[in-house]
Amino acid sequence: MKHGFVKTAAVTPKIKVADPAYNAKQICAYMEEAVENGAKVIVFPELCLTGYTCGDLFLQEILLRDAKEQMQVIVDASKGSDALVFVGLPVEKDHKLYNAAAVIQDGTLLAMIPKRHIPGYAEYYETRYFTPGNEKAEKFTIDDQEIPFGANILFQADSMDGMLVGCEICEDIWAPDSPGTAHALAGATVIVNLSASHETVGKDSYRKMLVESASAKLIAGYIYASAGEGESTQDLVFGGHNMIAENGTTLAEAERFTCGITYADLDMHRLSHERRRMTTYLPEKKGDYQIVPFSIDEEETALTRTFEQMPFVPSDKKERESRCEEILSIQSFGLKKRFEHTNSKTAVIGLSGGLDSTLALLVTVRTFDLLAFSRDQIIAVTMPCFGTTDRTYQNACKLSALLGVTLRETDIKEAVSVHFRDIGQDMDSHDVTYENAQARERTQVLMDIANQTGGMVIGTGDMSELALGWATYNGDHMSMYGVNAGVPKTLVRHLVRFYADTCGKEDLSKILDDILDTPVSPELLPPVDGVIAQKTEDLVGPYELHDFFLYYMLRCGFEPAKIYRIAKNAFAGIYTDEVILKWLRTFYTHFFAQQFKRSCLPDGPKVGSVALSPRGDLRMPSDACADLWMKQIEEL
Repeated sequence: MKHGFVKTAAVTPKIKVADPAYNAKQICAYMEEAVENGAKVIVFPELCLTGYTCGDLFLQEILLRDAKEQMQVIVDASKGSDALVFVGLPVEKDHKLYNAAAVIQDGTLLAMIPKRHIPGYAEYYETRYFTPGNEKAEKFTIDDQEIPFGANILFQADSMDGMLVGCEICEDIWAPDSPGTAHALAGATVIVNLSASHETVGKDSYRKMLVESASAKLIAGYIYASAGEGESTQDLVFGGHNMIAENGTTLAEAERFTCGITYADLDMHRLSHERRRMTTYLPEKKGDYQIVPFSIDEEETALTRTFEQMPFVPSDKKERESRCEEILSIQSFGLKKRFEHTNSKTAVIGLSGGLDSTLALLVTVRTFDLLAFSRDQIIAVTMPCFGTTDRTYQNACKLSALLGVTLRETDIKEAVSVHFRDIGQDMDSHDVTYENAQARERTQVLMDIANQTGGMVIGTGDMSELALGWATYNGDHMSMYGVNAGVPKTLVRHLVRFYADTCGKEDLSKILDDILDTPVSPELLPPVDGVIAQKTEDLVGPYELHDFFLYYMLRCGFEPAKIYRIAKNAFAGIYTDEVILKWLRTFYTHFFAQQFKRSCLPDGPKVGSVALSPRGDLRMPSDACADLWMKQIEEL
C-alpha cells in the first residue's frame, strides 16, 4: 500500500437470528462490495453468522453444524481476494463452545481467535454457553484442515512493513487486561474488534471513548464492528455502532441503527512513526505469539480520508475558540514566570503594525494584567524606516493607545544611513544587506531600550518564520523571550481574530481587523505609491502550505512524496499540483539550510505538538544534508 495507507472496513449486515445460510449470503455480499471498494481488512460483528442473540439455541448441534458449513461458504467466496476478513461465529472445540472470530483470506481459513473475557453480569449471560478462550495458540482441526486456535495470534502483511493485525472480541476491550494491549506490545499496529454491544442511553459516547482511548494508548488503528438490525429485540436493541480510529482520533463512524459498511484509510507509516518517537512504548517479547503471514497486493489506495488544510487550527469554531484561549494562557503564563524570575520592570516590543508583533503585544498585556503590573510599563517601540507604510505605522500607534501601553517612536533611517556609509553600502542597492541592516538596527534599539528601563525584549517571530529561516540572524531572530516561537503563522491569525472577537471593545476590534487584513511583510523595501511592496508570501510561498508541510514532516514523519500526495488532496481546487510542488521544494530547501538559526533560539513557550526549540523537540544538526529529501522531490 503506497505511502502506508490501508483501506479498512467495519461491516454490519442485516441478519436473521439462527439462520446461518441467510447470514452468510449477506456477509458474502458485503465482503464483495468492500473488496470492490479496495478494503484490505474487513471486520464483521461478533457471532454475526448465527446472530448474537441466539440464547440457548447456541447449544443446538444443528445450529453449530450449519454455522460451520456456512463459514466454509464464506471462505470459498473469498477466493481471489487479498482482503483479510474477520467473521464471528460459535465454534465447538474439545466439547466446549467458544465465541470466536474466523480469520479468512483468499479462499483459506487462516486461524480462529476465541473471545477471552466472557461476560455473565447484568443482561449478559454468555457464560451460560461459552468458555474463555486460550491465549497461546493451539492446533485445531476443522474439516480436515489444521489451523491455529488462540487469542495470541497476529497476522503479518508480507508486502507492508509495520502492518500486523491482532483481534479481540467485544467484552475484551472493556476488560482491564484487554488482549489488544498484549497484541500491541507484541507488535500489532491494527486491532480489530468483533462486537455485539447493545444500545442504552449514553452508551454510544462511552463506547466511542473506549475505542479512541484504546487506539491512543496503543498507538494503533482500531476497527470496531458491532451487531445491528436483525438481532432479536426481545430485551435488547443493537445499533450497529461501527467505528474506525487511529491513534486517538475517530476516522469514521457509522450512523447508529443502520446497516452497511464504514470505511477508513489507516496510515501504517504514521503509526510506526509515533511508536518510534515514543520512548516509553516498549515492546515485549513475542515468544507466546504465533505470527501468521498473509499477502496483500501492493497498490495505491484510493484515499477516502481527508486532511485539514490547516492542521494547527481546529475547524470547529467552538474547539478553535477554546484552543485560542488555551494558547494565549500558555504564552502569558510562560512570560509571567520569566518576569517573576528576572525581576524585569518593563517589557519592550518592536511594534510594526503587523500580525506577529500584535500578537506578542496582546500576550504581554495579558501577562501584565496577571502580574497586576501597570500596562504603561509595556514599551511598544515603532521604528519607521525605508519600508514603513502609513497604514502599519498608524495601526501600531492606535493599538498602543487603545491597550494603554507606552509608545516610543525611534526613526532609524538616519542610523541605518550612517551605517550604510560606514560599510560602503549603496543606498540604491536593495539587496539582502539593505534589508538586514534595518532588521538588526531595530533589534539593537530594542535591546538598548530594555537596558535603559530594566526591561526584557519580547520576541515576536512565529514558528513558521523559524521553520523557513525567514528572520534576520541577530536581528528579529533574537530576543530575551520569544512568546510566539511555538505558534505557526496560520494560528497567529486566528489568535488575533479570537482576541478581536472577544475583547468587547469595538474600537480595538476595528484596529485588529485592519491588522488582520494587512499583507504579511517585514517592510524592509520602499513602498510603492504608499502601499507595501514586499509581501512575504510572494517570496517564500503561502504560509498555509508551509504550515501544512511543517506539520506532516515533523509531527508525522512523512516523506516529501507522501506530503505532496496529501497536499494535493487537501488543496485541490486551490493550488495546482505544480504550485504545491514548487513551494514544497522551497520548504525543504529553507528548512535544512536555516537550521543554524534555530540552533541558537531564545527561550519561548511550546504550545502544541510541533515545536522547533533546539532544547526541546528538534535536535537537528545545523549541517544536515537535504539531498535525500530533495532527490525524492525532484523525482515527483
